[in-house]
Amino acid sequence: MRQLLNTLFVTTEDVYLSLENDNVVVHQDDQILAKVPLRSIESILCFSYKGASPSLMGRCGELGVGLSFYSPRGRYYCSILGENNRNVLLRRAQYRYADDEVLSLTLAKSFILGKVFNSRWVLERAKRDHALRVNVKRLSEQSERLAHSLRDIRGCESMEALRGIEGIAAKDYFYAFDDLILKSKDDFFFEERTRRPPLDKMNALLSFIYSVVTNDCVAALQGVGLDPYVGFMHVDRPGRASLALDLVEEFRPVLADRFALTLVNTGVVQSKDFEQRENGGVFLTDSGRKAVLSSWQKRKMELITHPFLQERISWGLVPYVQALLLARLLRGDLDAYPPFFWK
Repeated sequence: MRQLLNTLFVTTEDVYLSLENDNVVVHQDDQILAKVPLRSIESILCFSYKGASPSLMGRCGELGVGLSFYSPRGRYYCSILGENNRNVLLRRAQYRYADDEVLSLTLAKSFILGKVFNSRWVLERAKRDHALRVNVKRLSEQSERLAHSLRDIRGCESMEALRGIEGIAAKDYFYAFDDLILKSKDDFFFEERTRRPPLDKMNALLSFIYSVVTNDCVAALQGVGLDPYVGFMHVDRPGRASLALDLVEEFRPVLADRFALTLVNTGVVQSKDFEQRENGGVFLTDSGRKAVLSSWQKRKMELITHPFLQERISWGLVPYVQALLLARLLRGDLDAYPPFFWK
C-alpha cells in the first residue's frame, strides 16, 4: 500500500521555488519563506505565477514527487512527469481498452454508477443527519430518481445513452443541492451549475474543489503508470486529462460536494473569501483558497473503510487505490473495475 505523504500547497502567487540540498526552497523577492525536505512530501501543488527552477523539476521527476502548476485562480496548467511513469505495457493495454467501444462502455458505466450511487447517498445522509433542517420530501423524491438512474445505467448499451442518463441524474441531484446548504443562505445558494466562469459563491467553491480533486486523480493515475490523458468516457482532446475526468466522476459527490458543504455549513469559508470580476465571474480570494486548501489537507487525512478492500485508509488515498484497481483490471488481474461505492 502506498503511504500518503504530505502535499505541499504553494498558494502565495508571487513566490518562486528552487532546489537546495534536496530541499524545496520558497523565495519571495530576496527572502526565503520556507525550506521543506523533498523526500518528506508526495506532491507539490503550486499556485504561483513565478513557477519553479528546472533543477527542482528534474529532481521531482527522479524522486517521483508530483509537481503541478496552477494559475493563482486555480486553473490547472501542467505537471512534471518522471522516468518512473513510463510503463509501456500497461499503457498499451490502456490504449487498446480505450479503442474498444464495448470495453470502454463497461468502464464508463462503472465510473457513472459510482457517481450516481454516491450522489444518492449524499442526499440520504442529509436526511439522516439533518432531518429537522432539510426538505425531507424533496430529498426522498430526488433520491428515488437517482435509484431509477442506477437501474438505467446497468442496462444502457451505448456511450451516448450513458451520457444522457448521467446528465439527467446530475440534474436530479443538483435539484436538491440547495437544500443541503444550511448556513448563510443569503450568501451561499445553489440554483444551477455554472462554470467558466462560475457565477455565484457556491459554484466558485465547487469549481475550485473539483480542480483540486481532479489534480489528485491525475497524480494518482501517473503514479500507477497510466496515461491520464486517454480516457474511456471523455473523448481525447489536446491538453485534457480525459482519464482523470473519468475517474473523478465517482469522487465528486463524496469528496468534493460534501467537502464544499462542510466548509459552508461550518463557516470555514464566508462571503468575504470571494470576489467578483468585471465579467460577472465569482472566484475565491487568496485567503479563501488558503482556507479551503488547509481544510482539504485535514480532510484527506481522515480515515474511512474502503468498500472493496475493506481496509482502513485515508480519504487522500482513495484516488490512488482506485487508480491501482483500474491498473489491475487493465493488466488482467481483475475481472471488473470496482467503483468506489460510499455510504
